[in-house]
Amino acid sequence: MRLLLDARPTVQQAVDAVRAALAGGLDPDQDPPRSVVPVPTGQFLLMPAFWDRYAGVKVASVAPDNPARGLPRIQGHYLLMDGPTLTPMALLDGVALTSVRTAAVSAVAADLLAVPDAERLVVFGTGPQAESHIEAFRAVRPVREVVVVGRNPERTQAFAAQYPFARVGTPDDIASADLVVCCTSSRTPVFDGAKVPEHATVVAVGSHEPEAREVDDVLIGRSTVVVEGIGAATREAGDVVLALESGALAADDLVSLAALAQGHSVPSRPRLFKSVGMAWEDLVVAAATYEAAD
Repeated sequence: MRLLLDARPTVQQAVDAVRAALAGGLDPDQDPPRSVVPVPTGQFLLMPAFWDRYAGVKVASVAPDNPARGLPRIQGHYLLMDGPTLTPMALLDGVALTSVRTAAVSAVAADLLAVPDAERLVVFGTGPQAESHIEAFRAVRPVREVVVVGRNPERTQAFAAQYPFARVGTPDDIASADLVVCCTSSRTPVFDGAKVPEHATVVAVGSHEPEAREVDDVLIGRSTVVVEGIGAATREAGDVVLALESGALAADDLVSLAALAQGHSVPSRPRLFKSVGMAWEDLVVAAATYEAAD
């Protein structure tokens, strides 16, 4: 077995791997449900998957108090296995894998949903996912301006200062956005959905819990809602679950990412992609990383 703890897939490798899997017939709804085990300081996550020539499992921990300790909120590793024999092949850094694969899935969705000339991106959050999403969106759209919105003024300023094309903003900046991405741990909506422009695409990736949400019912009601898998979204995506409960959204209105990738058309109105993170994404990106390291 190879240790690939320093191997990090490029955004382009990850985007290509996700696209190829969806084009190759992978059905996200065949993924086993994520196992979540509560512990006193957070959660353990277990995410197995099988596709093509590979199998694998991610074991991760989520500790909400870690950032205050100077530690990552999410930690873990990925065990990649040979599909036919289930023989372990490689151990990868689960944090690096998660960061890149989440942004890659968002980039594939944005490439299918966003207007071709999307130049202005508003980012909610200042963590690793915010950083990965800026890179990923710039790989699929001509993003020239990034507006960063965060809760901690000093951290937000430091984050924006990393980029010559970025500045600190407020939630009201979505009124002129082409792309919006929510990478927060918020459990309540982070902006007013009525202010999102008709042409804009919103991506929400911050939560996989049915009680937490980053977007409101107003945006849900105005938007075409695309999800990775229908089953996972209706189990885990608070933005979807709570909107279904309120009546702002009907289950039949959901569009799967696979259907979108296979040519399903969507109306010209706000588009929302809600991601919870699925095991197949880790597997296809881990396999691409393993093959690139040969």
